Amino acid sequence: MPAAERTPQTLYDKVFQAHIVDEKLDGTILLYIDRHLVHEVTSPNVPTTSRKSLKDIASFIQEEDSRTQCVTLEENVKKFGITYFGLSDKRQGIVHVIGPEQGFTLPGTTVVCGDSHTSTHGAFGALAFGIGTSEVEHVLATQCLITKRSKNMRIQIDGELAPGVSSKDVILHAIGKIGTAGGTGAVIEYCGSVIRSLSMEARMSICNMSIEGGARAGMVAPDETTFEYLKGKPLAPKYGSEEWNKAVAYWKSLRSDPDAKYDIDVFIDAKDIVPTVTWGTSPEDVVPITGVVPDPETFPTEAKKAAGRRMLEYMGLVPGTPMEEIVVDKVFIGSCTNSRIEDLRAAAMVVKGKKVASNIKRAMIVPGSGLVKEQAEREGLDKIFLDAGFEWREAGCSMCLGMNPDILSPKERCASTSNRNFEGRQGAQGRTHLMSPVMAAAAAIVGKLADVRKISQFNGSPHIEAAIAPEPATSSGASASAEKAHPDERIETDDAEKEALADQPQDSSPQVNTTVAHAGGASAAGGLPKFTVLKGIAAPMEKPNIDTDAIIPKQFLKTIKRTGLGKALFYEMRYLEPGVENPDFVLNREPYRRTKIIVCTGANFGCGSSREHAPWALNDFGVKCVIAPSFADIFFNNSFKNGMLPIPIKNQDDLEKVHAEAVAGRELEVDLPNQLIKDAQGNTLCSFEIEEFRKHCLVNGLDDIGLTMQLEDKIAEFEKKMSRETPWLDGSGYLKRKGGKLAVKAAPVPKTNRGDVKTEPLEW
Repeated sequence: MPAAERTPQTLYDKVFQAHIVDEKLDGTILLYIDRHLVHEVTSPNVPTTSRKSLKDIASFIQEEDSRTQCVTLEENVKKFGITYFGLSDKRQGIVHVIGPEQGFTLPGTTVVCGDSHTSTHGAFGALAFGIGTSEVEHVLATQCLITKRSKNMRIQIDGELAPGVSSKDVILHAIGKIGTAGGTGAVIEYCGSVIRSLSMEARMSICNMSIEGGARAGMVAPDETTFEYLKGKPLAPKYGSEEWNKAVAYWKSLRSDPDAKYDIDVFIDAKDIVPTVTWGTSPEDVVPITGVVPDPETFPTEAKKAAGRRMLEYMGLVPGTPMEEIVVDKVFIGSCTNSRIEDLRAAAMVVKGKKVASNIKRAMIVPGSGLVKEQAEREGLDKIFLDAGFEWREAGCSMCLGMNPDILSPKERCASTSNRNFEGRQGAQGRTHLMSPVMAAAAAIVGKLADVRKISQFNGSPHIEAAIAPEPATSSGASASAEKAHPDERIETDDAEKEALADQPQDSSPQVNTTVAHAGGASAAGGLPKFTVLKGIAAPMEKPNIDTDAIIPKQFLKTIKRTGLGKALFYEMRYLEPGVENPDFVLNREPYRRTKIIVCTGANFGCGSSREHAPWALNDFGVKCVIAPSFADIFFNNSFKNGMLPIPIKNQDDLEKVHAEAVAGRELEVDLPNQLIKDAQGNTLCSFEIEEFRKHCLVNGLDDIGLTMQLEDKIAEFEKKMSRETPWLDGSGYLKRKGGKLAVKAAPVPKTNRGDVKTEPLEW
């Protein structure tokens, strides 16, 4: 096509288009997935205590449900020959830290993982997003996903960050501006002079929290900073090789065309960004550290006023209180947002020579991977933190999602570098304030939320300064970002384990699961109950931003089954204490105990995690349909995968009519074939929209895997084309030794002393 006739494309358009296997007339797309990261269902189950006494997981992990998940994972990876970084491997860590660290994440790839913060990998110019368990199964079976195009959104940040202002402040400021639903249905591209000036680790922090702005993913165009970071990474093409040169030439094309169009444009001046903290229970509830707790009575609508009052009550705050007067109990520096070497260096700059305040009960530093921990110890950062009174932990998710002993007690307040501040996120009734690593470090020293600029001098953005390794550093003097991530020392002496880093099994076929998936396709295609007409009691809810942690709290996620979760649905709202119902909560009142439909007048239902437990819990309780003004993208997709119908109704009058029936305790009728919602007498209240493909699958009870495997030949042809044109994506150009054998092998699984632990195959 002549250049003048080409449609200008964004970065997202280019990567998405390059991975289309098939496209239907209604816009349904079969998208090829290059990279799939798998963890043990919910990786906060991994303890961050010392592993010096570790012999095997079964004896090391104390919590039975966590132990069952991890042992089951070990058994499964051993059975299927999948590369595995276990607790005894120094490369182990948070999945969104080790992917980039190992060079598994590359520009122009499609990357998925059963975790919403997969958006982190978009910092490399990858299209990376979280998926639910059913979609994990789908990728494992077919190497593809069924999806639709997203909208294009651009957040452009120009200028120069002021001293003390971090990338975490940038993304918190942006979310405060667009709101937690501002990016719904979109992929955000971050650009501008501020983004270009940031290191890869700072860019990852920004892309990580794209999901907190409601977006499907976040992306940054790859540039020389990206290429420099990837040099020498174990799974990147070998630097200087023909494959590397071809890859870089392609990666340089992955930038938005100058005249590309965006559906949503947001422009931010860097001078408007100051150190920022959250005050409420949503990442959009932000204020400058120099500000005060806002007064909900000044909020624009009654719904926002009510939500604000609830947040202040939960957080134990009073309007008008200066943020710098809020006393903190605990400090957490870690998570997939802020646990990389630059985060730790920046925090250490603030902490060095100081002591944690006497009122701080616990201050924790949790590196994102074993390699980050090792690098920090070579630089002496661990000693700085220990001397100041911090705990120095092993790699893991830790207090980000309180699912192991690293949790808050009720009403304890935490200065945290994690990404979510939902109710109970870090522990039941725990109160979380999100901030940057240097701000959290400052809070630890002062004992209150603090402005880091008052206790530490920075010449520029902490991330920019921390990108340079301090002395003593690595032998080459390079930063951890640029140096080669080195594997477990055992593979340096054992040829059988040498280069135990691979994303494909020892088989010449690019799709070793194809025949298995195909054989089960016919039966799987009828595996879901058919959804045609649903009649039932509808329960009214009015709260906006009902997140997945509220739908089912994290303590109920340590399961390898989909069933039995109905008892935990809306647990924090349903129960005053274990076994004692809250009589004011709608599902504890008649006739709503038999609810099949939820009608929520608040927007952004299901925001938060990609975990599929939220629709599982609703389904197990008996709820088959949720009606709301809008839904978070991942929850919306997960619902369909489980035979449930989420119905967005944007027309306020229509929603109020439906809600009134629910308030009255009457039945509703949801007629999917005719796309109508009716009252108990059969009168039509309103119509609703649904994509034809989703409707077809629900009405006929069709399973996505069975449908996808009907295109097995197209998938195989696409893979052949990919191997010819971009061989570095499937590894065919650099992973094979002479004779066609792969130069990589799956890391061995430590022998497991199972004892009395009872496990069963992982149920997807």
